Amino acid sequence: MAIIRVRAKVNGTWFALSQDDSGKWGGTIIAPTETSFRLSGGYYPVTIEAANDAGTVKTWDAGDTAWGNTLRLVVRETIKPVCTILSPSDGAYTTNNQQPFTVRVTDEAGGSGVALGTVEVKIDGKAYSHDSPGVACQEITNGYQLVCTPQEALADGRHTVTVNARDNDGNAAAAVTAAVTVDTVPPSLTVETPTAGLITNNPDLMVTGFTNDATSSPVAVTVALNGEESLTFPVGADGAFSGAVLLAEGTNTIVVTARDVAGKESSVTREVKLDTSIPEIRTLTMGPNPNNTGESVTITLEVS
Repeated sequence: MAIIRVRAKVNGTWFALSQDDSGKWGGTIIAPTETSFRLSGGYYPVTIEAANDAGTVKTWDAGDTAWGNTLRLVVRETIKPVCTILSPSDGAYTTNNQQPFTVRVTDEAGGSGVALGTVEVKIDGKAYSHDSPGVACQEITNGYQLVCTPQEALADGRHTVTVNARDNDGNAAAAVTAAVTVDTVPPSLTVETPTAGLITNNPDLMVTGFTNDATSSPVAVTVALNGEESLTFPVGADGAFSGAVLLAEGTNTIVVTARDVAGKESSVTREVKLDTSIPEIRTLTMGPNPNNTGESVTITLEVS
């Protein structure tokens, strides 16, 4: 009896094996293009078939008691999962000191899938997993989305969020990082002019002052006159601002607002009266007239 043909089958495809000078049969087969992770048992079953010159054919497969373990081909995919920080975005400012962070980790379609236990969200180095307090985890197509809410208030200032994970075949995602600034304190605002209760006869009024925000500079300054559309005043590097408004006759309401990058605001209101009227004499008496030298003269008048 002589063996005349040996071949191997994987994933429905047969591969012919050849015999070398020593009498051993062997050859190269091509692994399937998709991971075996999702298959029953986590492997591709391989079948070996041998035929002799008498026409007898025998097969061995993954269920064989002697060779079954060897005929179980484990195939791993090599594509890394992708981590994304959805919100807040990198460089964002927030006034919420317990700002939720929404992240997403996905694997390719047909891949081994994201290993949920490896998904890690770090906020300033403190790690959160899918089952940590304050974390809500949702399964999505090809992966997971997590909303991670810090359980302790974050201090005002810059904070770093990092996300990393692996898929079930062990491929590590490229970690992604975002910097977020928390600002819960509104900017300081001092209005130097006009002073409260100012009365003037000049309709051109200068509004000046200073503003600052230690966490979220630069600060934008707007000035609203009598509820009309706000004017934007330039702010210098030292926080000083100035600009002119045109007063209407009578009482004017001026609202100066400083707004930092995070959206926190401070406002100062000034009431200024414009009076351009010219005094006029309504009645006038002066006497006695004529009068003697060195004597008193009485003047009585009405002015409006």
